[in-house]
Amino acid sequence: MPALTSISSQIILMILLSFIMLSKVRAQELRILTWTGYAPDSVIELFEKETGIKVKVTLTNNADIIDQLRENRGAGYDLVQPSMDQIAWSQQQYQIYKPIDMNRIDLSRVDPSLLKVTSNNVELEGSLYGLPHVWGTNGLIAHTSKPGTSLSFKDLCSSEYQGKAAMRLDRPTLIGFAFALGEDPFSAYDNQSQYRKILTRVSDKLIRCKNNLKAYWQGGESLLNQFRKGELRLATGWDAGGWKLHQETGHFNYVAPESGALGWIDTFALPARSKNDKAAYQWINFVMKPEIAALITKASGQFTASAGSEEYVDHKLAKSYRSSFSLDALKNIKWFPAQPEGISDLEQQALNQIRTAL
Repeated sequence: MPALTSISSQIILMILLSFIMLSKVRAQELRILTWTGYAPDSVIELFEKETGIKVKVTLTNNADIIDQLRENRGAGYDLVQPSMDQIAWSQQQYQIYKPIDMNRIDLSRVDPSLLKVTSNNVELEGSLYGLPHVWGTNGLIAHTSKPGTSLSFKDLCSSEYQGKAAMRLDRPTLIGFAFALGEDPFSAYDNQSQYRKILTRVSDKLIRCKNNLKAYWQGGESLLNQFRKGELRLATGWDAGGWKLHQETGHFNYVAPESGALGWIDTFALPARSKNDKAAYQWINFVMKPEIAALITKASGQFTASAGSEEYVDHKLAKSYRSSFSLDALKNIKWFPAQPEGISDLEQQALNQIRTAL
């Protein structure tokens, strides 16, 4: 029996050592679920060199983040990057996130205005479930003959741009036209009856507008190619796409619409059952360094919430940004708020009606 006891003890010891080694491996690995360009190789290399933590990146989108965390009950990753407006409702329904420990964040590196906007939309029962990282806007890409060009979403339907305009049939287009028509769709989020009326008015406008368009665009690069070929002069689009064209040609640029560009913020969030919070906080504080944040802007084409990072951004991109956004245009950004349940269904119904209308 003593020999058997000795063998059993050795087996138990080996199992314990295996668990210890596995824990150490996990402690040296950071699993991130994020968007293209938000964790570029150049930044990963610098982080791994400084911390010794191995970074494993999986690329995703908002729907996939929620689906994966639901399926795994908040496990599988240490850091995820959902858009600001997707956090509150998904947390209330599925409990897939854990609160951010603000004591572990270097707030001197976070733009206070973007932190305020984000906090207003991700706070639940006194806790914050997200921090701002990358931000951008939806508006118009246009042939601009002079700086300070003033345009409206409604110009997509004007005779001046007949056959030379394009739009994407998506939620931002609905919201943008609502504001252009003098409505305030975000204030109607809590009143589905009122929101449905707004969408009906927008749908009627977009159905009448169909014959003015060259096309409904799908992919961002195909849209830019149509501008490059001279097939388009005005379209809905993201700021980064407009800035890319501006740097290439000087003739096209992103324009913040008169009624306000539509602002989005992609955040940092912690899954409910993440295993390596320490590494996640290290990553957040590292990528919010201004010089590191500028590398993410270079990779993604979007600006970040890192305070002072614009000083490190490529001067051509900074010039395009300044030509798109005056101080008033920045103040007029309409940030997508937390999206309540049922709103997306109403929007999809409106989009289907527009798409199938003759």
